[in-house]
Amino acid sequence: MRVVIAQHAGICYGVERALKLAGEAADRGGAVHTLGPLIHNPQAVQALKDRGVFVASDVDEVSGGTLVIRSHGVDPAVIVAADEAGLEVIDATCPFVSTAQRHAADLTHEGYSVIIVGEAEHPEVEGILAHAGGVALIVQRASDLPERLPSKRVGVVVQTTQSASRLEEVVSALLSRVSELRVFNTICSATTKRQKAADELARTVDVMVVVGGRNSGNTTRLAEICRAVNARVHHVETSDELDSAWFTGAEVVGVTAGASTPDEQIRGVIDAIEALSSDDI
Repeated sequence: MRVVIAQHAGICYGVERALKLAGEAADRGGAVHTLGPLIHNPQAVQALKDRGVFVASDVDEVSGGTLVIRSHGVDPAVIVAADEAGLEVIDATCPFVSTAQRHAADLTHEGYSVIIVGEAEHPEVEGILAHAGGVALIVQRASDLPERLPSKRVGVVVQTTQSASRLEEVVSALLSRVSELRVFNTICSATTKRQKAADELARTVDVMVVVGGRNSGNTTRLAEICRAVNARVHHVETSDELDSAWFTGAEVVGVTAGASTPDEQIRGVIDAIEALSSDDI
């Protein structure tokens, strides 16, 4: 049984940067907290906790020290509150997310009705919404658009880990309904590359394994993309979840991973798959 890794898979620049900033804060000593999980990967968050970086759900829970802003970004008011509380603030917001936030703010300032293509309860989308002044439509599909739009001047931004097909679907539905449409494709390049590579690989292998947090939007989308072209797709967080029965009769296994999945986590899964003997499958 041969294992093939997707051409683009695993940790992206924004996540790597966030982990580096949090790790450096831990190395300096003192109390360090992240506002919410730094990234959507339970194993990586636990590893940070083992180094003394703890998760706080609110600024009020942090009495002093350093507060690291998660890679997904936050409402600007949160950073103001942290500054006023005397905390050292390290902003680990992904640069691609910052771009989406800026476009949302600019569109609002210029009088457009803002539509965010993304998941309403995702922290990144909540942050983008806050930058839009708290007033925007959030949709995942064209069918989510209301019968009556807020105005004929519409601006669109998109959650950085959404698929291009979702964005295209919403934009196509809006074209005939508005007099002016501005679209900022804020899907990050890492997401696009990972989705394309996963789709291509899933079409050519017997079994596909997707590695990453189940709470990770970009990882679950990789699994969705793979399932659209391959019936034998399994999403795991660690090698402990692998089941030898999944690989019965398989000659080639494909592996991809979300942008919040560290290399060692991917390597662990690959090693475990390769260790499965032909007798087991």
